[in-house]
Amino acid sequence: MISLPTFVLFLGASLVLILIPGPNHFYIAARGLAQGRRAGIASAFGVEAGTLVHIGLAAAGLSYLITKSATLFAIVKWAGVAYLVYLGIRAFTGKENADAAQAPPPQPLGKVFLEGVLVNVLNPKVTLFFLAFMPQFVRPSAGSPALQVVLLGVTLLVLGLIADLAYAFTAGALGSRLASRARALRHFSGVVYLGLGLVTALAGRK
Repeated sequence: MISLPTFVLFLGASLVLILIPGPNHFYIAARGLAQGRRAGIASAFGVEAGTLVHIGLAAAGLSYLITKSATLFAIVKWAGVAYLVYLGIRAFTGKENADAAQAPPPQPLGKVFLEGVLVNVLNPKVTLFFLAFMPQFVRPSAGSPALQVVLLGVTLLVLGLIADLAYAFTAGALGSRLASRARALRHFSGVVYLGLGLVTALAGRK
């Protein structure tokens, strides 16, 4: 259904995106630091449960835009390009929120899981990826756009869960490294966001 070159390209883009520390990773690291490994794992699974929400919304909405409305699709695409460029510029000129990696107060594991869901559902980086970048890999000629979105989304979920669990199991080391290398991470993120914006701008609707 999805060609191998397209899928490999998507894997590469997903891995690059996942490697950029964001709200999800900061939350998982903070929970692991505050309450130990079990809380970090609970938050990781909560975050990826939130990815299921993104997948469902994307499969329903993007399939319509891709197949029915070239104009709406273009609006979503260029809004995504603009936001990616904005994120890239902000990464070079702004400052990371140092409080994001600080330990929050202890919570029951069920609440930690639900907070993880909310953190991911409200994460603009994930929303942006689903609304602006993922559609560039969906080809109406290759079959149902909804099924393609689900397949790509599940792929992103699996990769994300592996990364999230790595943060959960090594929360102490990751937390200190994120704090000490904030500037380098910002610059790396800026380059990646600008690169993703360029790729999205050049991608055609087929």
